Amino acid sequence: MSLFLNRGQTLRRVVGSIAIAAALAACGGGTSQYDKFEPGRVIAFGDENSLLTSEGKRWSINNITTDETTKVDTFSCSSNPIWVQRVASNYDYVFAECNPKSAAVKAFFRASNGAVVDDLQAQIDAQVAAGGFRSDDLTTVMIGANDILALYKQYPTRTADDLKNDAADRGKALAKQVNRIVELGGKVLLSDLPDMGLSPYALAEKAANTDVDRAELITSLVDAFNVALGTNILIDGRYIGLVQSNTRSKLMKKSPGSFELKNVKESACLASAELPDCNTKTLVEGAGNSTYLWADEWHFSPRAHYEFGRLAIARAEDNPF
Repeated sequence: MSLFLNRGQTLRRVVGSIAIAAALAACGGGTSQYDKFEPGRVIAFGDENSLLTSEGKRWSINNITTDETTKVDTFSCSSNPIWVQRVASNYDYVFAECNPKSAAVKAFFRASNGAVVDDLQAQIDAQVAAGGFRSDDLTTVMIGANDILALYKQYPTRTADDLKNDAADRGKALAKQVNRIVELGGKVLLSDLPDMGLSPYALAEKAANTDVDRAELITSLVDAFNVALGTNILIDGRYIGLVQSNTRSKLMKKSPGSFELKNVKESACLASAELPDCNTKTLVEGAGNSTYLWADEWHFSPRAHYEFGRLAIARAEDNPF
């Protein structure tokens, strides 16, 4: 089963960490009347979690269908959309990298594979050089997973406390760049960092090491990052909508049946099928697009992207942008 692009749906809010919840109260939607925001463009910033290749492939699971008669495989870039595709599709917008119907392109990638927080400034600079931001631009930002992985790999050469302080500094640096987008005129859908301590990579590290709980260490780095992010962004829902991907990732792990997930601990893709080349023909036995939480050891499945996208759409529609 593949997941397809469609219009946004209303989704209940869930409570997150104290710092992020405090930011959400100010960066979330209210009950007062306001004109619904209709963006003129959608611009995606961040890392590979917000990116398609020039051929429309994603750092998740690509959907391949086989014609029963001809046995010819067909790749559909519109199936298994990543979260920013869902956001764009909510306004009937497409990215040039996935435009099978040759529609007018109103969604654009500034994200890059392997990007860390320090790279976000250059992405924003590139947008400024290309004409800048408009008051009706809706930008998306999700970045930090590669920072957390790089920091974790420095343990135990560096202490856990030192690494957590560094993670917090990176969260603060991300907040600075998000605030900069606002100053330049854009509206921001900002995703906090999902709990990477739930990843197959983190669980494998936990099993392979007996010094400390390595999965908990990774979670603590994510938490330090998110707290600093949430306490340093501009607290104004007219400009920033906070997408609580962290809370949603924890909920999918805690209650997989609520999301029709059968496996929240292992990778769906074969080890030989490295992203972005993993597809529905290169999955481990029993895996599916919508039944696994993780595509590989560090990247999310289409089902997770579906949930992050739903949250983002709800935030975009609820906020008084």
